Amino acid sequence: MNQHNLLNYLQNLGTNLGANRVVMALSIARLGDAIGNSILVIVIPLYVAALPSPLLPFPEPVRVGILISLYGIVNAFLQPLMGALSDRLGRRKLFIFIGLVLMGVATIGFIPATKFLDLLFLRVLQGIGVAVTVPAALALMADASPANLRGSSMGIYSTMRMVGFGAGPLIGGFLIERSSFEISFLTGFIFILFGVIAVTLWVKDIRPKDPPGAVVKFRIIDTKLINMGVIGAGLATFIMASDFSMISTLETQFNERLNQGAFSFGLAFSALIVSRLIFQIPLGRLSDRFGRKPFIVAGLIFIAPATLLLGLVTSTFQFVGMRFLQGLASAAIAAPAFALAADFSTAGGEGRQMSLVTMGFGLGIALGPLLAGALVLYSFLLPFVIAAIISVVVALYVLKYVPEGLKLDGSKKG
Repeated sequence: MNQHNLLNYLQNLGTNLGANRVVMALSIARLGDAIGNSILVIVIPLYVAALPSPLLPFPEPVRVGILISLYGIVNAFLQPLMGALSDRLGRRKLFIFIGLVLMGVATIGFIPATKFLDLLFLRVLQGIGVAVTVPAALALMADASPANLRGSSMGIYSTMRMVGFGAGPLIGGFLIERSSFEISFLTGFIFILFGVIAVTLWVKDIRPKDPPGAVVKFRIIDTKLINMGVIGAGLATFIMASDFSMISTLETQFNERLNQGAFSFGLAFSALIVSRLIFQIPLGRLSDRFGRKPFIVAGLIFIAPATLLLGLVTSTFQFVGMRFLQGLASAAIAAPAFALAADFSTAGGEGRQMSLVTMGFGLGIALGPLLAGALVLYSFLLPFVIAAIISVVVALYVLKYVPEGLKLDGSKKG
């Protein structure tokens, strides 16, 4: 199948799913880099145990938590800046390309790494790459998708990302058990390279629209762009990401408690993504019809018991089941939350506004493992209890204070 035929196939597939070719191309690119990055979820905890760390003599769960969280913290705090720059320059595709290249270089850089401090540097570089890529990609998605199909578009994008996050741990677990660390890192690099090629060949830039009215002074942080819709979406994605990322730090503990290996942990990790794959697009499309807020609130309430029960599982089967339920809950949150933020986005400010939501996701990915790595030293159950309580509190906040983005006829609320 040549490039032209593949583009036509993507366009036809996107039309059937409620999206356009730009959305499909970005989603395919996201699939590649998600697989490459998520291979590291399985590999990093095992790699940390194999490398010396004389300057940071912390317990292994804390070191793993630091390494995983550093990536999220860097990308979360840089995303508003990178979103602002993409708004200013209007070069969304260039930002996506540069970010993917940085991620690829960092991933292949794990091969010559010989100590824990090397891994810290590489995780910072990966975090920068994600910060450059994601706000520009979501801003381009917001520009390219009409309001009445935005939930579907975000659902497709999120589904492809989660397919990658689901496949990566399985691939990583298989490669670690059958091959080596070096082959795992090389495989991750190849998948990210696929994302670079997809962006280069298939993604076309859409210049940001000029805001209506008089030209205003450009600001990286513009309070006029911050509203309750964007704040609520960011908070919901933060809690969602915190809840499902906590187990990343606890691979060794789960494997010992359940008497399982790296592949079984990868299977449980990926169960969340399988669930997202099944439910993400349908729930995104339903949010186009019935509104974003009901799905976000329901997802936050449902993810609380699913997260709590992770701390009580006694078998791999139960572990996989709870992760599947977490996936269903996060599917109800993710696409509607991103669509809600896009509903409230302002022309010329999409990069900055969408970056606040992705910043929430990045902080969740960072703080969830860090919290789990610290609290598990006191009790294995404790991090899951705290996460469940916070999820319910945030659900009540969204229910009371966050507005709906669309009227039920699909038009944008003003």
